[in-house]
Amino acid sequence: MLKCIRPLHWEDIVLNQDLFREAASFIRISYKELHRQEQETENRIQEVMEEIRLTGTYSHTYEELEHGAKMAWRNSNRCIGRLFWDSLTVFDRRDLATEVEIRDALFQHINFATNEGKIRPAISVFRQKNSENEVRIWNHQLIRYAGYETECGILGDPHSLDFTRKCEEMGWRGEGTRFDVLPLLIQIDGNTPKLYEMEKELVLEVPLRHPEYKWFAEMDLKWYAVPFISDMRLEIGGIEYTAAPFNGWYMGTEIGARNLADEFRYHLLPLIADQMGLNRNKNSSLWKDRALVELNASVLHSFNEDKVTIVDHHTAASQFRVFEEKEKAASRDVTGDWTWLIPPISPAATHIFHNSYENGIVKPNYFYQERPY
Repeated sequence: MLKCIRPLHWEDIVLNQDLFREAASFIRISYKELHRQEQETENRIQEVMEEIRLTGTYSHTYEELEHGAKMAWRNSNRCIGRLFWDSLTVFDRRDLATEVEIRDALFQHINFATNEGKIRPAISVFRQKNSENEVRIWNHQLIRYAGYETECGILGDPHSLDFTRKCEEMGWRGEGTRFDVLPLLIQIDGNTPKLYEMEKELVLEVPLRHPEYKWFAEMDLKWYAVPFISDMRLEIGGIEYTAAPFNGWYMGTEIGARNLADEFRYHLLPLIADQMGLNRNKNSSLWKDRALVELNASVLHSFNEDKVTIVDHHTAASQFRVFEEKEKAASRDVTGDWTWLIPPISPAATHIFHNSYENGIVKPNYFYQERPY
């Protein structure tokens, strides 16, 4: 049966001109990188244009989704680990319709990426946003520790206070430790989110110890092995995927110089300095610097000893230099947010500190979005 195709009206063009433009730009760039013939590219653009005219949107092929997600990593200005952008495994989960299906897909992603410590970069892409209908994962990261306000101060991760309260309002109760793994909160089309406990066997954690200080292990510190960012929006060719959790592996300073060290996070530097016998009465003793280095040495030592993938900031900076060289060879400009690319320890010891970068936004890309709570 022939479809009834209405003629193209000017209001259609005005309404969808941004989507037309972004879709065509993405198809041309990605198909060139995928070594497609010019005629195939133009045919696909015409196909997309017609789909947009008829429906107001369009759907990516798996190949477009896969390459678009990889391009988004390559274009992520704040990421120092972009050398490995083309190794990203892309799980197409656009057909899933229920919270349980999404939960199971997230568990599968965690298991695949963790890989018994041999971390594999991956992303799971759920169905695209359509009008007011969207999939949202309320968690900042799929695996994250809870934070509780107590009479004695904050227990756990202060960054998680608001989200922990939401989970408790829905009936969740943690064990009340510094390292309680939060549940998943999954929302579909603005409905009340569904809460699912994290399966403990999926969560690989690394107990922290130090190659020289034996007392370090007695502090009972640990961190989870894989950072799964789950609250960002993936945009490819004008299409928005509001649920597209992704992971790489940790750079040691993310844990040792930020998560465990920041005053507004676990704030461990004073405790470590005291254990080291450092003078905290004056800044010129450099007690913060010395404690910070040993905390980061502990993180790297522990992950390496447990054979869990991690990279130190000097190696990461060297890898970023290779990325820059490869992008130049491909005639692509490297954009970057310098304030994020420099490591939080010894930045001047890396070439990144001495360079400047254009912080322009290139799409496809990952974007922050408003919290749903």
